[in-house]
Order: sequence, then structure tokens, then C-alpha cells
Amino acid sequence: MFFLVDGHAQERSEFDAVLKKVKPQDLWCGDRNFCTLKFLFTIQEEKAFFVIRQHGGMGFKELEELKPLGSTETGDLFEQKVEINYEGKTLILRRIVLKLFVPTRDKEWEIAIFSNLPESVPATKIAEIYRNRWNIESLFQTVTKNFHGEIQTLAYPKAALFSFSMALVAYNILATLRGALGGVHGVEKIEAGLSDFYLVDELQGTYRGMMIAIPPLEWEVFQTFSREKMAQFLQQLSTGVNLKQFLKAIRGVKKPKVPVIYDKKQGHVSTIRLLEQYNHS
Repeated sequence: MFFLVDGHAQERSEFDAVLKKVKPQDLWCGDRNFCTLKFLFTIQEEKAFFVIRQHGGMGFKELEELKPLGSTETGDLFEQKVEINYEGKTLILRRIVLKLFVPTRDKEWEIAIFSNLPESVPATKIAEIYRNRWNIESLFQTVTKNFHGEIQTLAYPKAALFSFSMALVAYNILATLRGALGGVHGVEKIEAGLSDFYLVDELQGTYRGMMIAIPPLEWEVFQTFSREKMAQFLQQLSTGVNLKQFLKAIRGVKKPKVPVIYDKKQGHVSTIRLLEQYNHS
């Protein structure tokens, strides 16, 4: 993860820093904003792989017609070979097209994906890899709403980033607990019915009491636990959890969003830029 102190900076401005992290045999999955010629060619040159959604502005040459590959849960699947060019170099890619049964929230009926994965990886797997990227969206939603990862009163960018980082650490703990519960009660049941809000609320309410009632000496035993032993211990505790207390509430009808009123005379300015102006004045 790459943190930017300038909240209004274009994420493509950090692509060079991202590309320095590419290692051979990596698999990079990204949305269409990452679909640039330099980004794709650099990953290829580093002997790594990518599954990246096609940007509408990305030019390519079709080397063959779309071939139907059957249907998935979300739509009809097609594939073709295409060619892209950058600084005199040529790269032949697989272009996976998913024609959706239900449009996206942006009213799009088709998703196209570029990939340099070998033919041994089926198109269905490539489409699944990209679809699973949306799990990251739900992660950030949980971090924002349940762990308060974005505190409005934290004006200084470094303080805000530190707070957000701590929320991510807390999410790792939540993910570990969900994994332990899934190992006992079933992954599908946990994914479909467990409420992150109620689980986090229980942890926050119980934690303070535990720190008062249980002396520090009692916690030292966990320092000696291996990962396997800790996993077994968490699963043992999971057998006594009453899942009915943490089930998701039945969602009602969505309320229409209140339109945001923007002042056209005063545009948005990032906090870091305001601070820089203040320090130089």
C-alpha cells in the first residue's frame, strides 16, 4: 500500500514508485486507472503478470475475433488476442470480455480485462481474479465505518495516515477472527451472515473490561504460541460463539442521498498544500 499525504494527488503520479515493487512471478490486479502502456509493459519486462481492466482510452489492435467461452455466474465470457505497442515494443495480450447479465453501478454492461497470464490459466479464472478485487472495496468500507479510519478532525496529513494505518492493523485482527469462526461454523455462513459492525462493537465493548479484569501476566503465555497453536486456540474459542448475536440486520429500502452542495467559487484544496503555503508565508 502506498500512502499519499496529498489527498488530491492523482494516483497515477505514484506509478513509478509502484512499479519499483514489481518482482518476477508477481500477479498484479488493478482497475482501469492502472491500464497504461508503461504500467503493463513494465510488469511484462519484470517477468511478472497482470490482470487489469481495460481503460476506454487504451488503444489496441485486434488479432482475432472474440471467441465465446460459455457463461459464468455474472455474464457471458469471451476472449481474443490483441496487440499493444509502446516505445517501439510490441506486446500480445489476452483480452477477456465479460458481458454482464446485470449492469454495474455505473450502468456498464461489459467488462474487458487485459492479461499476460499464460494460456494454461483459463479465462474464467482471470475473470474471477478481477472480481475478487472488489473484496478490497468492502475492506475499506469496514475500515472507514467500523474502525473510524478516517477521522474528520485529524487535519495534519501524517496524523490522518497514521490513524488509517492503525485501522488497517485492526482490520487484520478482524479478518483473523472471521477466519477462525469460518473454520468452525463454515466460511459461507460467516461471509453471508456475520456483521462486521456488531462484531467490532462487541470487541470494543469487551476489550476495556478485559484489560482491567485480566492482569498483564496472564497474557504473556500467548507470546510463546506458534501460528498453528494460535489458530487452534482461536478455533477452540470459536466453538462457544453464539453467531445469532452478530448476524447482519435485514436492510430496508435505501434512502435517497442528500445532494452535496459545492461552492463553485472555492474549489477543493488538499490540507498538505494549505500547510505548505502557511509554512512558506
